Amino acid sequence: MIDAPTLWELIDARAAATPDALLAVDDREETLTFGAYRDAVLRCAAGLAARGVGAGTPASWILPTRLEAIVLSGALARLGAVQNPILPIYRHREVDFVVRQSQAKLLIVCGPYRGFDYPAMARDLASEVAGLDTLVVDRALPEGDAASLPPFPDAATGEETPIRWLFYTSGTTADPKGALHSDASIMVPGRSLVRVCEMDADDRVALVFPFTHVGGVGWFIAGLMVGCAQIVVETFDPATTIPLLAKHDVTLATAGTAFHQAYLEAQRAKPGAKLFPKIKNFPGGGAPKPPQLHHDIKSEMGGVGIVSGYGLTECPIVTMNTNGDPDEKLAHTEGRANPPGEMQIRILKQGGGEAGANEEGEVRVKGPQLCRGYLDAALNESAFDEEGYFRTGDLGRLDEEGFLAITGRLKDVIIRKGENISAKEIEDLLYQHPKVADVAVIGLPDAKTGERCCAIVECSDPGAPLLFDEMVGFLKERDLMLQKIPEQLELIETLPRNPTGKVLKHELRDRYASS
Repeated sequence: MIDAPTLWELIDARAAATPDALLAVDDREETLTFGAYRDAVLRCAAGLAARGVGAGTPASWILPTRLEAIVLSGALARLGAVQNPILPIYRHREVDFVVRQSQAKLLIVCGPYRGFDYPAMARDLASEVAGLDTLVVDRALPEGDAASLPPFPDAATGEETPIRWLFYTSGTTADPKGALHSDASIMVPGRSLVRVCEMDADDRVALVFPFTHVGGVGWFIAGLMVGCAQIVVETFDPATTIPLLAKHDVTLATAGTAFHQAYLEAQRAKPGAKLFPKIKNFPGGGAPKPPQLHHDIKSEMGGVGIVSGYGLTECPIVTMNTNGDPDEKLAHTEGRANPPGEMQIRILKQGGGEAGANEEGEVRVKGPQLCRGYLDAALNESAFDEEGYFRTGDLGRLDEEGFLAITGRLKDVIIRKGENISAKEIEDLLYQHPKVADVAVIGLPDAKTGERCCAIVECSDPGAPLLFDEMVGFLKERDLMLQKIPEQLELIETLPRNPTGKVLKHELRDRYASS
């Protein structure tokens, strides 16, 4: 494995070590070697430098997961800019907020994509935001003479490495929050992925996660470290993506529950033959997994099953399972602290005080991959406790061996007649029903009980839908407390999810609040 203090130095070292090895292949069958990648990065960096981008320049960019996005990110890293990758789902309101708060000097966007006119949005923003320049790129990036580039800026300024990344968390009812990362903090998740997944140069990673998300960057860095290839997927579509992954012998089929469910469905459509014959594991994260999904994946698709982790934009890969963990840990937990000995996890009981083993409480974390706070420093006081631990807002428990199980969100607890109900507990049980393909449980306002519990189900066969009495009987058979059994069942064609696989429960609450 090659390690380095910065992304650019990692790119340069990998290209020197294995210039002809495959870095990536995309869904158009375009390929890029490590050596060709470094050269493209340098040319693009020179082209950006000619537009005034240099060390410390705030630059926002919105591109789908393409080879061009990977080159652009490397070029900004070479220049020492403060790059701000933005998810393509962001629209005018969110992007306006981001470029104003970050004081971006340059906004780089793709051409029209999936029915949205990004160039038009960029033009509108440039006319509204003082000092903002825009650049539209599609399949061609700006280029220049690499010999004209200034020296790579020093990695350290005083005692701290400089801020080089600004990742915004998606706001639902509030404005997005910009987490400040250095190259040093962003490299940590890459090392963790290499270790827990036992990655090597022969691996093929399904880069189906948005590259503009901190998780996508983490997988790319891990690939650079070991010299393996990424299978770059612009838009995840099971009909086209899964055959592409199979063709290129995927070994690490990322990236979370929604993706894994799609892989399993495709496997079940072709019984008797392994869809991914060289699979090692199915890494996961970004959204909770039903424990049964791990067992189904392992028995039907091979490998060690789902190797999932837990993290946040502010602190990626806090925990993660490993290939060698027992099935019960792989199914029911998100693994142990990463990096071992450096990541610190506390569980704080809601009534106050430290939780014991297997006691539920709020998860708080501190480690080398933790962001340096938010761009809006006023948010830091409520985000970090007095000892510097980040308040995740997630509920969980640590067992005697240090494995973390996420049990829900502080804001995802349904309070019915004063009784706390865990949405995840019910979701995990309902997922075991043969008629349930996917499920989300939410709380809805109720005049009598405060909140009522509502299960929203995607059915495996719409022609044989899950009935309310079936759901109730199934949960009773599994000894679920009567107070926790949903009072409402809604059937839905497809649960709404964001690009990282999280169910958009706020949309479901809005849709069913008046039902």
